[in-house]
Amino acid sequence: MLPLGKLRNDVLREIIFPNLGVEDARVIYGPREGFDAAVLEYDREHYLVVATDPTLGVPAETFGFFTYHFASSDVAVFGARPRWLVVDILLPPGSEKEFLEKTMQDLNTECRKYGSSIIGGHTGVYPSVNEPTATTTAMGLVKKDELKLPLAMAGDKIVVTNKVALEFAVSASYFRADELRKVLTPGEISKLRAMYRLETVVPDALTAKPFVRGMHDATEGGLTSLHEIADNSGLGFRVYAEKLRLDPMVRKVLDFYGFEPWSVSSTGTLIAIVPPEKSDSLITGLQKNGIEVFEIGEFTADKRRVLIENGEEKEFPRFEGDPYARLYGKE
Repeated sequence: MLPLGKLRNDVLREIIFPNLGVEDARVIYGPREGFDAAVLEYDREHYLVVATDPTLGVPAETFGFFTYHFASSDVAVFGARPRWLVVDILLPPGSEKEFLEKTMQDLNTECRKYGSSIIGGHTGVYPSVNEPTATTTAMGLVKKDELKLPLAMAGDKIVVTNKVALEFAVSASYFRADELRKVLTPGEISKLRAMYRLETVVPDALTAKPFVRGMHDATEGGLTSLHEIADNSGLGFRVYAEKLRLDPMVRKVLDFYGFEPWSVSSTGTLIAIVPPEKSDSLITGLQKNGIEVFEIGEFTADKRRVLIENGEEKEFPRFEGDPYARLYGKE
């Protein structure tokens, strides 16, 4: 049986990648491990960046926000501002008009905030749909010399925004609030729920663009996506555990469930691949825009992937199971 969540890379290589239709010279970067968007030839000066993502299993009040940001974040990390969206919204029987109205109002708010237009899609109610589900395809243009790819060079710094494991903690605050009251106050749970609006890298990536070599959104698998960057770059990396900063409430949630932060779903955490001479400028630029950020390590010519914790070196964790799924008793 296929595991829950995004397909693992071995399944992509075995089943998905061999069945992609005809080759097209205008496809500069198509489906590839560690690449969450495609890059197409647009004109002499620009590439078209295209990404698609589903929205499901999220709290109702967050549905419209994530319908915009899941796909748009994947466009932004390639250096393109999300400009056009195609949105499919599929609803189960009994859905209320008010839910659809709020979803579209929230989508409209995010589109206006970032200069995006919804140019098409499909909306309907179907008996085979069990919960609200949306699929968004986002597109944007980037100048050819400003395209950002999730690739590194030896010596590049690893800089991340301070939202590691936030996605996991926010979801727990909605779906497991009763048991979290053992470690969080009602006020903390309410505050954590409101932090879903931080689960995007669109503002992070657009601000970071001038300073970085490449970027990635630490979604499912969290910081273990560093392995994909290193694989595609032919490098290793070194991460210093003591440099990782976690929101105190997020730390309480992780400790309660017994999870480490490295492989936990972290949508909204920007992983920035930064030439050493630009690291300080990147951090300053993000902080000026109210985005907390810190450096946790570097990519190395030595292909080992090392986590340094309490002065000891050990292998950096790989993504072997989704704590998100375990949270809901599905694994």
